Amino acid sequence: MILLDDVVKYYPGDKEPALKHVSLHIQPKEFVFLVGQSGAGKSTLIKMLTREEVPTSGRIMVGGIDYEYMKRRHIPHLRRRLGVVFQDYKLLPNRTAYENVAFALEIVGVSNAEIRRTVPKVLELVGLADKGHKFPSELSGGERQRVAIARSMARQPKILIADEPTGNLDVETSQGIVHLLEEINNFGTTILVTTHDENIVNQLRKRVVTLRHGEIVGDQKNNGHYDLDGFRSKIIKRPLANSTSHLATGTPQPTEEPKEEQPIIHASSNRVRVATPKTPTPAAEPKPRAPKRRFIN
Repeated sequence: MILLDDVVKYYPGDKEPALKHVSLHIQPKEFVFLVGQSGAGKSTLIKMLTREEVPTSGRIMVGGIDYEYMKRRHIPHLRRRLGVVFQDYKLLPNRTAYENVAFALEIVGVSNAEIRRTVPKVLELVGLADKGHKFPSELSGGERQRVAIARSMARQPKILIADEPTGNLDVETSQGIVHLLEEINNFGTTILVTTHDENIVNQLRKRVVTLRHGEIVGDQKNNGHYDLDGFRSKIIKRPLANSTSHLATGTPQPTEEPKEEQPIIHASSNRVRVATPKTPTPAAEPKPRAPKRRFIN
C-alpha cells in the first residue's frame, strides 16, 4: 500500500540529508505511528507521500502508483486517493461543518445528490451529526479536528495520513480523536499517524516506526512503544545464514571452535542422576602387519 525504497532527500543548501536511505513498507489496513523528535524527518516523509516534495533518489509507491512515472497533471488525482488531516485543521472559516465536508466533494465533481447522501453519513461517523450547521469558530478544538477527519474521509480514501492530529488538543480529546482513527482503520482504511503523544502511542500498542536524524532507527511491528532512540527495536542488518559467497571467491571461511558439551540430566521417579558425556577416546593406531613370507619350491 505504501512503499519507500532507499529514499534520500536533500534540501538546497543542506549538507546533511533530511531523509537518509529510508525504506518502509506499510501493508493495506495497517495502523502505523510515525514518531521522532522535531527535525527527525517526519514532515519530510509525509511531504514525500503527498508529492509536495520530490525525493533526491529512491523509489516511492502509494496505492499502486509509482511516483517515478508521475506527471504533474497526475498529482491532483493522487491526492484525491489520499485523506490528509493536519494539526491546524485547515477548515474554511466562512463555511459550516457541513459545507466544509461538502466542499471536498464539490472540487472533485461529485453531484449534489451524492453530496446530500454522503455528508450526513460522514458527520455521523465522526460524532457530529448534530453540528453540521456550526461554523468552525463555534466548535471546540476536538470538534474542528473531527470535521477535518470527516472532510478527509468524504471521498472514501484507502489511505488516511494524519500529521500531528492531536497536537493542539487536551489529553481526553486527543484520546477521542485517536480512537476515532482506530475505528476508521477497523473499516479497512490504512492509517499513518505522526505524533509526539507518548501516552496515545503506548495505549494503542500499534506498529511504531521511529525516525532519528532522517533515518529509521526502530520499527516495532506489534505492541509498539514510544521510543525516540529506537533502543527497543534497533534495525540491525544481519548476514545471510549459510552464505555461499566464499565458494565463488575462494575465500576460506573461519571455522568455529567446538562448543563445550553440557551435562545431561537423567530424571527418574526416585532420583536424579547427572551424567557427563564421555570424551571419546582416540582410536588406536593399527599395528603394522608383518610381511608375508614367500615359499620357493
